[in-house]
Amino acid sequence: MLSPTRPWKEIHAQIQEQIQDEIQAQIPKEFVDVIDPEQERQILMQVFIAAAWPRLKDHGVSWIGFYQADLPLPHTTSMLLAAREPKAACSPIGLHGACGTCLTSGKFMVVHDVAQLGDNYIACDPRDKSELVVPCLDRTGNPWGVIDLDSFEVGSFDSTDALNVQNLLKVARLSK
Repeated sequence: MLSPTRPWKEIHAQIQEQIQDEIQAQIPKEFVDVIDPEQERQILMQVFIAAAWPRLKDHGVSWIGFYQADLPLPHTTSMLLAAREPKAACSPIGLHGACGTCLTSGKFMVVHDVAQLGDNYIACDPRDKSELVVPCLDRTGNPWGVIDLDSFEVGSFDSTDALNVQNLLKVARLSK
C-alpha cells in the first residue's frame, strides 16, 4: 500500500498554502460577493488541481480531476469532467461507477482494486488499479460533484487519504 509513504503533513501544508495564495490572487476580496458562483467554482477547481497535482504525482497518484453533476440531484443523469491533470479522461460518465456512487451517496469511496468493481468500473485508463473519490458538497451539504484520484498501484489509497483530500476541498471552498 502506497498511502503510508505520502507525507501528508508536508503535502497538506504545501497545497493549503498554495490554494490560499492563489484564491487571493485570482478572486480578490472585493470581488467575492459579485463573482458568479459557477465561475468561482471553475476557478477554485483549477486552483486546487494546480496546487495538488505537482505534490501528489510523485506519491502514487496517476491522475486527478473533478467531475460535476450535469443537473442537481436527484435529477442528475451524468457527470462532466472539469479541471484535471495530467490528461483528459472520459466525459460524460454515467452514475454507475465509483464517481456516480460517491456523488449519489455523498460519501467518499476508497477502491482498493478497481477490478473488484466489475461492470461498475468506468475505465478511462486501463493502467489504473485503485481509486479514491471524495464528494464536493455545497453549502447545504448536497453533492454537486466529486474529486477523483487514480493510481497505477493496487491499494494506493485509504481513509487517511480521503480525509486529507476532504479537508483540502474545504480549504479551497469546494466543499462544506
